Amino acid sequence: MSLANFNMLVSVSKRISSNVNSKKVIINSCYIMFTLNIILISIMFLATKFISNELLNNPNTYYPLLACTLSLPFISLGYIIKGYFYGKQNMTPHMISNVLEQLFRLLIISIILPKVVKYGVVVAVTIFVLFNVFSESFSILVFLFFLPKNRKITKEDLNFDYRETKEILAISVPSVSGRLLGNIGFFLEPILLTNILLFKGSSITYITQEYGIYNGYAISTLLFPSFFIAAISNALLPEISKEYANKNIKNVKKRIKESLIISFIIGIGCTLLIYLFKDFILNTLYNTNQGQEYITVLTPFFVLFYLEAPLNSILIGLDKVKKCTMISVIGMIIKLVTMVILGFCNFKIYSLIIAEIVNIIFIVILDFITLKKELIYSS
Repeated sequence: MSLANFNMLVSVSKRISSNVNSKKVIINSCYIMFTLNIILISIMFLATKFISNELLNNPNTYYPLLACTLSLPFISLGYIIKGYFYGKQNMTPHMISNVLEQLFRLLIISIILPKVVKYGVVVAVTIFVLFNVFSESFSILVFLFFLPKNRKITKEDLNFDYRETKEILAISVPSVSGRLLGNIGFFLEPILLTNILLFKGSSITYITQEYGIYNGYAISTLLFPSFFIAAISNALLPEISKEYANKNIKNVKKRIKESLIISFIIGIGCTLLIYLFKDFILNTLYNTNQGQEYITVLTPFFVLFYLEAPLNSILIGLDKVKKCTMISVIGMIIKLVTMVILGFCNFKIYSLIIAEIVNIIFIVILDFITLKKELIYSS
């Protein structure tokens, strides 16, 4: 999925905020994504059986992975259109699209999912993943409604523009490299954890259940406020980029302070509520109290996690994409190494939880130090 979106949200919004030809940016982005999706879908159809059987040690993941693959083109197109509106600093379409998409998703889940559960967990999960196709399509249709109606596309607009493609890739490739390497870490995480815990005597049932509780209940609950943080980060990027290009460092510093303070306040408020009412939240959302001990351990450190996305957007806006990539790669390596060491020390699922905490602290501190150095140098 990281490859499928190719960080087009960032590259398209950054190019359009630079007052270049919007149609050229969108059309050449579509050419890039079309080519990439053909390659990705082909690879996934060939490799999914090996991934599910040999790497994940769970044949039940085969059909959900195939379902994920089918949703990739829709995700790609959605990110390109979102990038256009972010570049124009028009957040209304995204807000409306996001709300309607989530309502649409909830509607089809509440109507269809209960009817397919009786056919088994694998079928239910596969159909649940395929909902992405419908929800992304619905979101794209909403976005198309807000596109300018008076701008016709000519044959000349459809011509491949090498220079524009190069500019888009110059932003996308470094940033997606860091994200991709980070997601390789997420990909390796269950593989390494499963094999280490099996070696240390844990059962596959324990690993699957606890990893599911950690990701499905604890992390999902803690990530819920990230909707607000993502909105701040995405709105911040084109503005920071534009002000920095115009050498208006005073305005850049002002926006940075505002965004970090708002993110920090939201982070503290949300983590405090989650910490105090975790039982109520888990029971209300998932009809269970499983995962509350993981939330208790993680919550204090997620205040820092909510600063990660704004710091990343700020650094990309300051043309520090390569440094962001380096920080992400180092953070991913540290997380995996910590998890492996603690796994062999028989910390079980807590080897992953502690590794996550170490990763959050490291990335936020390094991002902040990098940002501070850049602002001192710019001044």
